[in-house]
Amino acid sequence: MRIKDKKWIRIRIYITGICFFFVFCLIFLRAYQLQILKGSELSSLAKRGYTGKLILTSQRGTIFDRNGKELALSIEVDSLYCYPKKVKNKKTAATRLARALNLDKRDVLKKLHNSRSFSWIKRKVTPEEINRVRELNITGIDFTKENRRYYPCMETGAHVIGFASQDNKGLEGIELKYNRYLEGQEARFSRIHDALGRPLIFDGPRIEKQDPFNLILTLDKDISYKAQKALRKAVRRSRARSGVCIVMRPQTGEILAMAVVPEFNPNIFWKYQPYEWRNRAITDCFEPGSTQKAFLLAGALEEGVISPETVLNCEKGEYAIGSFIIHDSRPFGMLKVSEIIKFSSNIGAIKIGQRLGAEHFNYYLERFGFGEKTGIDFPGERKGILRPIRNMSLIGQNTLCFGQGISVSPLQLAMAFGAIANGGHLMRPYIVKSIVDQRGEAIRNFYPSIRRDVISSETAKKVRGVLEGVVRQDGTAPKAAIKKYSVAGKTGTAQKVDPIKKIYSNKKFVAIFGGFTPSDSPALVILVALDEPKGIPYGGVVAAPVFRDVGYWTLNHLNVVPSFRPATSLSASKARTLRTSQQDVSHSIERKEKMIAPRPDLPGSIPNLIGLGVRDVLKKAQQLGLRVVVKGSGIVVEQVPEPGTPLKKDRLLTVTFRPSA
Repeated sequence: MRIKDKKWIRIRIYITGICFFFVFCLIFLRAYQLQILKGSELSSLAKRGYTGKLILTSQRGTIFDRNGKELALSIEVDSLYCYPKKVKNKKTAATRLARALNLDKRDVLKKLHNSRSFSWIKRKVTPEEINRVRELNITGIDFTKENRRYYPCMETGAHVIGFASQDNKGLEGIELKYNRYLEGQEARFSRIHDALGRPLIFDGPRIEKQDPFNLILTLDKDISYKAQKALRKAVRRSRARSGVCIVMRPQTGEILAMAVVPEFNPNIFWKYQPYEWRNRAITDCFEPGSTQKAFLLAGALEEGVISPETVLNCEKGEYAIGSFIIHDSRPFGMLKVSEIIKFSSNIGAIKIGQRLGAEHFNYYLERFGFGEKTGIDFPGERKGILRPIRNMSLIGQNTLCFGQGISVSPLQLAMAFGAIANGGHLMRPYIVKSIVDQRGEAIRNFYPSIRRDVISSETAKKVRGVLEGVVRQDGTAPKAAIKKYSVAGKTGTAQKVDPIKKIYSNKKFVAIFGGFTPSDSPALVILVALDEPKGIPYGGVVAAPVFRDVGYWTLNHLNVVPSFRPATSLSASKARTLRTSQQDVSHSIERKEKMIAPRPDLPGSIPNLIGLGVRDVLKKAQQLGLRVVVKGSGIVVEQVPEPGTPLKKDRLLTVTFRPSA
């Protein structure tokens, strides 16, 4: 062999070796990429091919009203699922399942053709549907137990309670806000299956979360039902777009009812539009109109620039501010401040505002909570609009006195009325009273909280006296008067701004009435607002009757003692009959009282009422300035607060009576 041939063979060997080397390097790099760099990712991908997870959630916690009545609970129902690879003749199966479950055939067929090993057909089905599917006897179709959220009161309180999803996750309202407490245990099962999706091995369960907690709300189911019913009737009668009714305890800030129309049923929430789920009492804002005059009066009285007897000139119904003319509904002349509020004179309100000053008035509006959130334990609250005085024109500063150029939510307005009712304290509203575990032990309690003191108790008393005139026969809201109970409040008929023309509309209004009862010792604050009522839009005509109906029913439901006053319109014969009947009842009770001798009371403290009758309890309460809630009849067996508790003005005293043995 020639030397030249040997050299060529050597070159070919080198070339072949280099090629093998590069191929080896490529294989090594690819192996490094797959085994080292992407090893865990590919391992997980492979694992997902032969393993799966089944997640089962336990019951959500129950939501109760203040009296222990269920508002939301979980019930066990069946859910239908399939193993797509096991289902034979999918087209026929889809047709039969769609007919039995009232579903679209194409949707069912799509689920049966799913590439995954597991697919839901329909979750939380009815027993009738389960029976129909069982009769079909289709291979690859099976059932499992799940928990479904059920709302026994349906529309009542729905905007407060909200609703939960198919996966038991809170989506709206209290269900959303307190979801982390209401959620129960989540059990995760891991399984290994073969190529046909048949389960081979199950691991678990692995518990992910704690036991669910129950909620006790401040809502009263019965009061909520009455408020919802009265509001629904008013909205239909006035053909309004929507309505809100809030019932609240002014001393504590507890929400007893929050009714909203349009309504929705949370059991079938998906059949309603999202705007129907909205809690308008918290999310919607509007101009307060003449209800603002109540807070203008409070600020002016607190500053001492007027008194209820101060006389102001209302200019015969026309008053010029720059190039603008302010009109009144009637040509009033000289009016007392109390009459300005009673007859709702806009010009009179401007005159009060000029004495108070724009800066001071704006300060008091801020103190009453306008322009900021109330802090309620509920999602989606809006704070409204309260512009600084420096950003307002001269006309804007004056029209602010009768509620234009500002926006508030119904809840803000209710809390502001509550500050007048309870002696000047702006309270933080709350809906959840306590969170309890499955044994009923409280893990967290919520208590009344004063945000700040707005006006003095003396000023609040004067304002209450003036607002009583609004409800009298010659005031703007005689339809708000409640039989046997004193009432104070203020009407408002707020013009809405036309979104296209950017001016106030002459056809669209918000009718409002806010007030409290009994006015001398308020137990309730009720705020009613109707959006765009047709026909007569005045708050004293369409909103005040809702206040009256809800107020009268609620006062009797809570056993609040009626307000007996010399100024009532009872005839002499009826008054004598009433006094005689009271004496007869008292006499029968007094005979029972002799059996128990009450212990001596400490001065400046709550007296011991155990063993006393109704007459003596009411007499003592009146002497001490206490407000009494009466439960039952007979003689006193229990009282809250306990005897010896320091005596405070306007304290609420709950007394339980039972017949003596």
